[in-house]
Amino acid sequence: MAALKYAGLEDTDSEEELPPGWEERTTKDGWVYYANHLEEKTQWEHPKSGKRKRVAGDLPYGWEQETDENGQVYFVDHINKRTTYLDPRLAFTVEDNPVKPTTRQKYDGNTTAMEILQGRDLSGKVVIITGANSGIGFETAKSLALHGACVILACRSLARGNDAVQRILGEWHKAKVEAMTLDLASLQSVQHFAEAFKSKNLPLHILICNAGMFGAPWSLTEDGLESTFQVNHLGHFYLVQLLEDVLRQSSPARVVMVSSESHRFSEIKDSSGKLDFSLLSPSKKEYWAMLAYNRSKLCNILFSNELNRRLSPHGVTSNSVHPGNMIYSSIHQNWWVYTLLFTLARPFTKSMGNLSRSGAFVGLCFERALPAA
Repeated sequence: MAALKYAGLEDTDSEEELPPGWEERTTKDGWVYYANHLEEKTQWEHPKSGKRKRVAGDLPYGWEQETDENGQVYFVDHINKRTTYLDPRLAFTVEDNPVKPTTRQKYDGNTTAMEILQGRDLSGKVVIITGANSGIGFETAKSLALHGACVILACRSLARGNDAVQRILGEWHKAKVEAMTLDLASLQSVQHFAEAFKSKNLPLHILICNAGMFGAPWSLTEDGLESTFQVNHLGHFYLVQLLEDVLRQSSPARVVMVSSESHRFSEIKDSSGKLDFSLLSPSKKEYWAMLAYNRSKLCNILFSNELNRRLSPHGVTSNSVHPGNMIYSSIHQNWWVYTLLFTLARPFTKSMGNLSRSGAFVGLCFERALPAA
């Protein structure tokens, strides 16, 4: 027994003491997890007590949290000029063992981005988000970047995209964010964007098709198609086709289509039950902005479902999501009547400060992912 005690392997009644071969670590968000070096695995629960914990409070004065090239969190003590992988706050952990909630309890109208992403370390993940310079796209980009992901903001205006990048960097100067030009109203621009992204030789783990227009007057794109249909659906359809090979090579990967419940109030078939292409890109005489939006959102969902059927066997899943009714963002800016309606509904709907309104996370965050052992 004395020899075992000397070696640190004595039997003990303390449920907080780790068994041999185990190490206590923390994520960027302060969640405690446990690494088993013998079996090369990690888990959230303490191997003895089964409890989940998180660190409490800020880092001590003079300490800073960093991430190494492998995505592993470590800590720098600037006062004593030393580094360690041991979180100095581990002595002040609090238990977090809630009863496993239902989906409705986990994600509701008051859920915030940080609550849903809490404990996730997205270091090494590459994300593309269309229309990410404002509204839902920006909030999504910021939240993912603050959790370590490399996020590319695909925006029609590079100037506004770069401004969004600076706002994210203002919250965390080490965030990996970049703006690139993507105009979904131009199939040539979509092609150029895909080529520019591929030239970076990066993987692609998450593609969020978020950009869209609503309530716009009738107009044709440079490709001769009705603008709402091309921007909301066809441009994204083409983008996914061009990046499909990268998604497959990066599996597990996923595509998230930000659609709308408005898809229920539309039809794209003729009287004989066949697809009516004239309904997708109508003439000016047959155009109604709301109906055009609804049809484009229906196309989003049909595409997402078929994409998932074809690519899920190859490790690429696809989800279509509804961000919430009448979210107050910039999407309503095309007509003053829509702006008035959105303003009146604003006190009764989800705010841009709540993550559940972004919808994209419903398809992204099912369960908290463990860091690599």
